[in-house]
Amino acid sequence: MKHILSAVCCITICSTPMLAKEKTAEAAAMTDQQFVDFAAQTDMVEANLGQLAGSAASAQPVKDYGQMLAADHTKDFNQLYDVAHQASLSMPNAIDPEHNKAMIDPFQKLNGAAFDHRYVHDMIAGHTKAIAVYKKEAANAQNAALKSYAEQALPTLQKHLDDAKALEKAK
Repeated sequence: MKHILSAVCCITICSTPMLAKEKTAEAAAMTDQQFVDFAAQTDMVEANLGQLAGSAASAQPVKDYGQMLAADHTKDFNQLYDVAHQASLSMPNAIDPEHNKAMIDPFQKLNGAAFDHRYVHDMIAGHTKAIAVYKKEAANAQNAALKSYAEQALPTLQKHLDDAKALEKAK
């Protein structure tokens, strides 16, 4: 029960700034640079946590899911880099301190079933949010290549979400 309450509190705290940003984004569409920053941070965090799942998770399906995320988000990061470069947009090359503290650090302290539970829960929340942001970018991007990138990434993000939900149901 402590782990569940702890996870809910952490997610609430971590998502509060993002919810405020989303409300701002609804009023004014995200710029292409803001989207690139969001997508790059998402890819780097997902790849990092996916690698961590290989050693910290206890259930093999969670380890396999993490390995898939690490591979897919690394590939996506490279595609985003190419598109951002073509659009003359800057690309972050490291996880920023905010994402590191909110999304990576909490997992450093978890192992086994506690890691599995939090990881699957966070992947559902994170991919749900990412899909919403990518859909907005696919509809509103100023740059055609970035718009196409967002559209092409959506099926993979949806698969990640569906797989995380399946892991949650299997528990």
